[in-house]
Amino acid sequence: MTKSRKNIRAQDPFLERERTQYEHPLPSREYILQLLSEQGVPMEEDALCSILHIEEHEAELFTRRLRAMERDGQIMRNRKRAICVVDKLDLIKGKVQGHPDGFGFLIPEDGSADLVLSAKEMHKVLHGDIVIARSAGMDKRGRREASIVEVLEHSTTRLVGRLYEEHGIKFVVAENRRISQDILVAPGEHAEAQVGQVVMLEIMQQPSKHAQPIGRIVQVLGNYADPGMEIEIALRKHDLPYEFPPAAKHQAEKFSVKVLPEDYAGREDIRHLPLVTIDGETARDFDDAVYCEPHESGYRLVVAIADVSHYVKPGDALDKEAFNRGNSVYFPRRVIPMLPEELSNGLCSINPHLERLCMVCDMQVSAQGDIEKYRFYPSVMFSHARLTYNQVADMLAHPQGEIAQQFVSVLPHINHLYALFKTLLKAREKRGAIDFETLETQMIFTEQGKIDRIIPVVRNDAHKLIEECMLAANVCTANFLQENKHPVLYRVHEGPTPEKLEAVREFLKEFGFDLGGGDKPEAGDYAKLLKKIKGRPDTALLQTVMLRSLRQAQYAPENLGHFGLGYEAYTHFTSPIRRYPDLLVHRAINAVLQNKLYKPNEKWEALGAHCSQTERRADDATRDVEAWLKCFYIRDHLGSTFEGTVSSVTGFGLFVALDDLYIEGLVHVSELGTDYFHFEPTKHQMLGERTGKRYRLGDRVRVKVVRVDMESAKIDFVLDLPPGEESAVKATSAWDAPSKKPRKDKKKHG
Repeated sequence: MTKSRKNIRAQDPFLERERTQYEHPLPSREYILQLLSEQGVPMEEDALCSILHIEEHEAELFTRRLRAMERDGQIMRNRKRAICVVDKLDLIKGKVQGHPDGFGFLIPEDGSADLVLSAKEMHKVLHGDIVIARSAGMDKRGRREASIVEVLEHSTTRLVGRLYEEHGIKFVVAENRRISQDILVAPGEHAEAQVGQVVMLEIMQQPSKHAQPIGRIVQVLGNYADPGMEIEIALRKHDLPYEFPPAAKHQAEKFSVKVLPEDYAGREDIRHLPLVTIDGETARDFDDAVYCEPHESGYRLVVAIADVSHYVKPGDALDKEAFNRGNSVYFPRRVIPMLPEELSNGLCSINPHLERLCMVCDMQVSAQGDIEKYRFYPSVMFSHARLTYNQVADMLAHPQGEIAQQFVSVLPHINHLYALFKTLLKAREKRGAIDFETLETQMIFTEQGKIDRIIPVVRNDAHKLIEECMLAANVCTANFLQENKHPVLYRVHEGPTPEKLEAVREFLKEFGFDLGGGDKPEAGDYAKLLKKIKGRPDTALLQTVMLRSLRQAQYAPENLGHFGLGYEAYTHFTSPIRRYPDLLVHRAINAVLQNKLYKPNEKWEALGAHCSQTERRADDATRDVEAWLKCFYIRDHLGSTFEGTVSSVTGFGLFVALDDLYIEGLVHVSELGTDYFHFEPTKHQMLGERTGKRYRLGDRVRVKVVRVDMESAKIDFVLDLPPGEESAVKATSAWDAPSKKPRKDKKKHG
């Protein structure tokens, strides 16, 4: 190595790092950026190689490093192929987020404000792509616009959609409405799919400024209305893993179907305790079992949780796939489990009258509902009964009844659990936990897999009893790991943002109410207000506005408390079969019990972000499936009128939830009457400019079902107004959402 080369390379501040990673170290990325910035002008690659004394045998590797820096948005090449530092060009790296109406947004990587991408710009990319863009002034609504300079990464390589044909040209319309471009099917690449069928398409050519994306059909899923098709679409649309890799399946198949005697080593034997599981009628994976007995001046509560960590080890095939999935996904009539059925419904599931390995949280609870002592230990248990919520509720209501006699051996312990539950409820009230009354529903299906009816789910005391037991165990877990200073993922729920707090207080003022707590209200302040408004005709309205002022819960290694539950520290311990964060928590508990430290392969921050993302992904997928099923169901009610409640107010109309069907639809702003209606977000209302007519969140209305769009899973209502109040020439709002241009009348093929 020449002296000059040695000197220039020796000044690289990251040289030692490069030496540890490579036998023949190249200049680090940071040093390359430093030198480029010092030059102050774009540089030819040859000139940069000359400055850094890149030798002939290093040239190819150095070029690869520059390409990697281009892909990561650190540098780019101008029209003359000179290398530029992106930060010097005032360019913005970010992710493309498409909108169903054809335009989109650039979400900057640095967390700065989003920019609008026009429909013209969106022709160059697909939703999810990583790009470099520059600011391009303001649009007509005063929003910052962006112009795409270069696409760094195409995120969409496969998608699910429906096949159409016009003028002999076949194309696929993506089910993901954020992808508004039609993808052309290459000649001869339609895999015998018929027009109107649902297909999987692989993109062969990504979109560009002058060309549409082109792809080939790689799988025909079937017809749109086939039973279960809505789930097949959702799985692919949301990139949900639904098939276990061969390595994971092979590992699961190797386990014994029964707990082996050698697995008892180092475990406490609690098979004598009459532990029982209490779940819903259709449940198949049982994470938790409970037992309670009077103890001193209070109760002993034992919560036994399936010890998944004994079977799924860090870094093995099952662990990698469990991490990938993040959680089980519960669709109507189908579950996509986090773990193969050999574990989720078999060896790890606390099935009745079988021995199982578990991790126990053994608590001593005072007569006032305070947890005075607790300890964790691995054990082997035996489930004495598989009970349902309805059975337990019946046993409590009819202690001499048929079901109570059927389970007479565990009835005393059920009564102890119920007595404990009442003390825990008092502690909950004292703590100030928020208890919003929300309506849950259940779909009842026909043999053909379509909705027969939708019914409300009534939460009885058995539901609440188990919930309180699980809350107690989760709180002990958080305290245990916090006291032992072991990193973990907490379940974090922060209070309202200053903006949302101000908005909810302004809204409540109109009704003569105030939310206490000053700038930092606590859960107890919400709970007190909920008590005050209970029983009022507008209770649902006020409760909804209060609920929407809170932030979404997430997983994070930083303990910020759980606002809604009123806990200073809270984590998820009770469902390791179906939630990856719980499995991580079990590993952390085991590490503490063995005086060790559990260090996952990923950083805790990254694990929290990933688990929060997979949770949202599952929610989005199940919401899509339920929306499609409801659309299919309500098609039989076109033209019918129903009573309902305004469940949401937006700039483009009102969403109304029907009383009898438990289905939501939209009354577009143009259907509200002959007036200009303006959206007032802080008041959650639409107000008529001339008439003063007001439509507000929580209002009771009567509507008619006029349109069901199966493709977009949207339901349209119109107000069923008295004679003389019908809308004539429909008005629009200044907040009206852009109308979507129809896609070449594709419905004729559906």
